[in-house]
Amino acid sequence: MGISILVLNDISVAHQTHLQQHYRPTFAFTPEARARAIETQGADFEVVLTIGLLGLRADEMDAMPRLRMVSSMGAGYENIDVAAAKARGLIVTHGRGANDECVADHAIGMMIAVMRNFSELDRLCRDGVWRTQIALPPQVSGKRLGILGLGAVGERIAQRARAFRMDIGYHNRHQRPALEYTYFDNAEALARWCDVLVCAMPGGAATKHMVNAKVLAQLGPEGYLVNVGRGSIVDTTALATALETRSIAGAALDVYESEPAPPHALIGQNHLLLSPHMAGWSPEAIQAQFDIFLQNLDAVFAGKDPVTPI
Repeated sequence: MGISILVLNDISVAHQTHLQQHYRPTFAFTPEARARAIETQGADFEVVLTIGLLGLRADEMDAMPRLRMVSSMGAGYENIDVAAAKARGLIVTHGRGANDECVADHAIGMMIAVMRNFSELDRLCRDGVWRTQIALPPQVSGKRLGILGLGAVGERIAQRARAFRMDIGYHNRHQRPALEYTYFDNAEALARWCDVLVCAMPGGAATKHMVNAKVLAQLGPEGYLVNVGRGSIVDTTALATALETRSIAGAALDVYESEPAPPHALIGQNHLLLSPHMAGWSPEAIQAQFDIFLQNLDAVFAGKDPVTPI
């Protein structure tokens, strides 16, 4: 009858149709539907498809005795209890590499937009304000870019930034000597050096509030923050204070701690650009993520190794 799949993240109608044609999916896109599906059909599910934000808990795994694989459609998996899954012998996969280019594109776009103050310039132009009445925004070219997390996404951001003649520095769990970029052993030192600090790290306890009041103070009144990693990396309260007091020049966030709810502490702040966790979303990236999920699914149930294991 086909593999039984519990789908927790909202997917397109086309992808729903594909799963219905080839497998036995149950779509549970709300917390209520999720709880009900696991309670009433848990004994049947062999695969769970989720995302990092929604995750999968250990007690939910316990309610699915036939479960063999847990897949995050995106690259992030911070709310999947990976240790619990592996202790149960489950295979855990994610969508590594599917949306790296898209996230890097978005990061560079946000960096330019916040530094050049596009949102405010658009509003002023519509109000009939001419350039001689507007404070001059800085140029992007030639600035120093600091990257928190020089993984696949961070590398692609750096590659794009080089076209703007930007000097590149980074902080990572481990130095990468093969790359020519300047390494900093902590976030404060990197923030003190750079003009723009881009967060491209994964979420989780190890990176929670890595960008805090001290780091923002080092970034300084002419420095900009961009976050396309995870909302938990940035201390929202500290960022709100930094923006309000103009102790940093501006910020652009694609991710934030309260998501999917808006970051209410930041909404009223000027010199802030927001997007609703869209950096990794494009038709091309979403299709690539779905394709990787199917490749993992087919490989595991054919007795082969998954293509993107965690």
